Amino acid sequence: MIFSGCRRLICGAAAAGRRPVFIPEEALVKSATAYLLFDGDAEEAFTFYQSVLGGELQMVRYRDMGDGGGGNLPDEVGKRIANAALTWREDQLLMGSDCPPDQQINHDNVPFSVCLDVDDEAEAGRIFTGLSAGGQVTMPLGKTEWAQQFGMVTDKFSVPWMINLYGGE
Repeated sequence: MIFSGCRRLICGAAAAGRRPVFIPEEALVKSATAYLLFDGDAEEAFTFYQSVLGGELQMVRYRDMGDGGGGNLPDEVGKRIANAALTWREDQLLMGSDCPPDQQINHDNVPFSVCLDVDDEAEAGRIFTGLSAGGQVTMPLGKTEWAQQFGMVTDKFSVPWMINLYGGE
C-alpha cells in the first residue's frame, strides 16, 4: 500500500524486518551521490559497475593528480585510483576511490547500502543479476509491499546494494 502523497520509503527498515517508513515526496533530497572507498581495487570495481550499469566512466590515478605531487609517489600509491566517476542514465552518478595503503577498510559491518531506483522489471533483473556475479544475494529480487521489485545483494567488492522498482500495492 502506498500512502497518499508518499512515493518513496526507507527500505532498510523493512528489509531488516521492521515496518517500512514512508517519506513524503516533498521531503526527498533531489540527489545524493554515493562515494565508495576501496583498498586497491577501485579500478576493477568501477569497471565491473560500468559493465553492469553502462554509462561513462572517468578515472584519475594518484600519480596523475598534477600539482598534488602525484609523480613523486611510490608506484604502489601512484597506480591507485584517486577519483572514479561513473555517470549512468541521465541523472545517476556513482563515485569512489582507493584509500591510501596505510588506511584499512573494515567490510565486516558496513553501515550503508547503495540504493538504485530502476525504471522497469527488465532493468531490475539485469542489474541485480550483474551485481550478484561473484557476490552474495541477501534478499532475492521480488515483489514487496512497497515495490514491484526489490532485492539486496552484496557484490564481490563487499559493497551492499538495494535494487528498487517502485510501484507496490
